[in-house]
Amino acid sequence: MDGHQASGIRDLPLTTIDGGTTTLAGYADRVLLVVNVASRCGLTPQYEALERLHRTYGPRGFSVLGFPSNQFLQELGSEEEIAEFCTTRYDVTFPLFARIKVNGRGRHPLYGELTRAPDATGKAGRVRWNFEKFVVTPDDRVFRFRPTTVPDDPAVVSVIESELERLGR
Repeated sequence: MDGHQASGIRDLPLTTIDGGTTTLAGYADRVLLVVNVASRCGLTPQYEALERLHRTYGPRGFSVLGFPSNQFLQELGSEEEIAEFCTTRYDVTFPLFARIKVNGRGRHPLYGELTRAPDATGKAGRVRWNFEKFVVTPDDRVFRFRPTTVPDDPAVVSVIESELERLGR
């Protein structure tokens, strides 16, 4: 599993959940797990494993980045409600961003790039559901995991650990 090469994703403008503007350039030296999240989904309990990964591997140069999306009509109405839900219900400390579209017209350019990466079966394209996961390496290789693959699945953890080891962390 070599990963799909994404281009230009570090410079795409992003909006943080509190309305600030940023890019992924500040995460250039980190292994990232980019996830489209939702607060009212059957997969929402995955927040627990996402937070565990963030806390476990964060000191070694890893970050989970959560991108709320109402694409599947399961996200709360405002960024404030999302942030409150994530911090009070799941004690989320990883960065959250403003709601975005991950498919179709109006899809955020970040997801335009990420969805070019194929999953383990070789299929690229649309995000299937909430909690689709993309591991992004510092050299912008992308490894894709579908929503029902839990964040701490051995396949996901293996990519994270091997990339951190490759970086000497």
